Amino acid sequence: MNRAVAAAMAEAGHTAESLAERVGIDPKTAARWASQGRIPQTRHRAQVAELLGRDAAELWPDALKRKEPAWFRPWADIEREATSLRSFQLAWIPGLLQTEAYARATLAGEALSESEVAGLTAARIARHAILRRERPPLLIAVIDESVLRRTAGGDRAMMAEQLAHLAECATLSAVQVYVVPLSAGMYPGLGGPFTLAELPDGGRVAHVDSQAQAHIIDKAEDVATLERRWERLRGEALSRAHSLDVIREAARSWT
Repeated sequence: MNRAVAAAMAEAGHTAESLAERVGIDPKTAARWASQGRIPQTRHRAQVAELLGRDAAELWPDALKRKEPAWFRPWADIEREATSLRSFQLAWIPGLLQTEAYARATLAGEALSESEVAGLTAARIARHAILRRERPPLLIAVIDESVLRRTAGGDRAMMAEQLAHLAECATLSAVQVYVVPLSAGMYPGLGGPFTLAELPDGGRVAHVDSQAQAHIIDKAEDVATLERRWERLRGEALSRAHSLDVIREAARSWT
């Protein structure tokens, strides 16, 4: 519970309903800011702090100490609020399902210092907390099989550990993992990775990576385009049970 937010709401005479009306969100989302200690999305945080007559750093000190890159923080906020996440990955295991060693390996070759790598790795692992919540979001991941066959620096033990972890995650009730087999050949997912998030108010946004930068997409027609792409590539994937068999087989192949 965020007692600072609860106290500020009481002093300012605001309820979850009145805050929600002023900010333009669902009252259930506003209620979570106090009852569950959740952090408002970046675009709402300053507005809520102003309505409550407090400084944002006083209400959410941890949000200002985060180690995620500044460009990623808006999506990290969305990820924490999401009720479901649909992620397609062409080159990596999804960040929410990575081990620490694998997360570090994905940063190899970047122009980063050791401390920067450590900070980015820690921030990525910290995101896993959403899957340990009492009511985690439903995470559906579709992964190209090539991801299971690609190593970093020849570290077979790291890959075996990562795929064993992925297989374990795939058995969780709130996680579904599907593999698009190499035999699928050309399919719509080859255009690149993306993630779709559904928010408590029913809104949908997407996160799309590129070599230059990542984008948050909230334009309805663009999100709809990605949802149609999702359905097409999901149709190329193996069943959940068959996918788990492939993941376990790939894990054994690295030992």
